[in-house]
Amino acid sequence: MAARKKQTPALFPDLDAPDPPGAFEARLRADGAGRVAGVDEAGRGPLAGPVVAAAVILDETEVYPGVGDSKQMDPASREKAFWLILRRARAVGLGLVGQAEIDRINILQASLKAMVLAVSRLNPAPDFLLIDGNMPIPADVPQRAVKQGDRLVLSIGAASVVAKVVRDRIMAAYGCRYPQYGFDSHKGYGTKAHIEALDRYGPCPLHRMSFRPLRSASGP
Repeated sequence: MAARKKQTPALFPDLDAPDPPGAFEARLRADGAGRVAGVDEAGRGPLAGPVVAAAVILDETEVYPGVGDSKQMDPASREKAFWLILRRARAVGLGLVGQAEIDRINILQASLKAMVLAVSRLNPAPDFLLIDGNMPIPADVPQRAVKQGDRLVLSIGAASVVAKVVRDRIMAAYGCRYPQYGFDSHKGYGTKAHIEALDRYGPCPLHRMSFRPLRSASGP
């Protein structure tokens, strides 16, 4: 019989209520969780490249101006926040799952695997996880999934920034290797320019063949 996941205390009566930065983590620390990690991923939707996850334990004695949901930030702001997080956080862990594994196990399982890898690389190890989204990850650490966590929870926002910046850098590097696809601009997402490049050149080894339109183009 599979072991049951550790249950989360009911510390968040209203997750949509405005809260000062770090309030969720502070509640958990007050309840005995000394090291709280936010966890998020970047790259579930693109047609090419890896999914990258980050786990971040913030230092509660520091402040993190400008850190928040990476999707709401321009590239320059993300870069600035990225370096601030690396300088001030207690720990940062990264996990990456490539396109071949994504095709083999599907993007959901690949995203969960990347997040588990990111958590496993935190030093010191976390006492509690706050996961962006609505699904816990298969890690033996007490945790809570938080919808829109990258907007509501500071440490998840920090993880979203780290994951996004790292993945964007990876895709920019791939843009040098495969310049015909424009990975440095669209980062693998299914833009009009990307679809046109696929129509002209066909897929490259970075493409996720289990994703539409690649799946339909490759036949049954």
